[in-house]
Amino acid sequence: MQGSVESLREVLMRFAGEASVELNVQDVPLVAESRQYLASGARIYISHLPKQSFEETLRACAAVKTAGFDPVPHLPVRLMESDEALEQFICEAADRDVKEILLISGDYPQVHGPFASVADALRAIDLRALGIERISVGGHPEGHTLVALEEIRRAELDKERIARDLGLQTTFVTQFFFESAPFVQWAQSLRAAGATAGIRAGLAGPAKLATLLRFAVRCGVGPSIKALGNRPGAFAKLLGEQGPEQLFAQLAADAVVQPHLFQGIHLFCFGGYLRTCRWLHSVASGRFHMDAAGELTVP
Repeated sequence: MQGSVESLREVLMRFAGEASVELNVQDVPLVAESRQYLASGARIYISHLPKQSFEETLRACAAVKTAGFDPVPHLPVRLMESDEALEQFICEAADRDVKEILLISGDYPQVHGPFASVADALRAIDLRALGIERISVGGHPEGHTLVALEEIRRAELDKERIARDLGLQTTFVTQFFFESAPFVQWAQSLRAAGATAGIRAGLAGPAKLATLLRFAVRCGVGPSIKALGNRPGAFAKLLGEQGPEQLFAQLAADAVVQPHLFQGIHLFCFGGYLRTCRWLHSVASGRFHMDAAGELTVP
């Protein structure tokens, strides 16, 4: 709410209404149904899973666009075998009216071509000339299990600087996490270093706690896993449900105090794509309760 201070409830509703969502290609048949839950033009990020073809990604982009959303395909640059292969994918995506791409290195031990990093790809290809107006890049508030922290921090600033110099609107989309303090500290350090890119906090949508733990270990979300155990009995209820309500409430409270620190949230749909979309719709519509202690409950 420009020109005034938003309340906590207003921030929760706005962040949910403007959230981006992660989609796996297997869930493409559900995209049309999700129109009743997500705003027209919502960013839908299309993940790139092992053994997934780039043609599958492009088909998903077309389906997302047809449904009235803004498709943002993941592009692991280490899989690109040449400048020409990268340019061809970009052109084919742009032909499907894709305006933004999430550029990631990808956790692949072997580099298939000339791009070991996102910075390499940004320097090699003129994305704007090919029809791409915006990029997203990965953010790692808690570091990465395979890369030294200093290298991660340097790479984040390099990507942001190169993209800014190229005139590309840039957004950091973070790996998911389970406590707010490391994220806030990371975002503050980016701003202190001069980064002006947008920042979206990655949250795991509602899912079984055991599922979240499995994905957290697989994705290297180490330090904040302990936050899942800070509530009494959490690990005794591994078959129970775990939503992002309390983390989301804390992030919204941080945004009230520091409104320019980060711009929104991104949801990973580990508990199901439509379930995550329904959860977002409930919050965006104001169908939630917050008690005096700040505990958020979403039906």
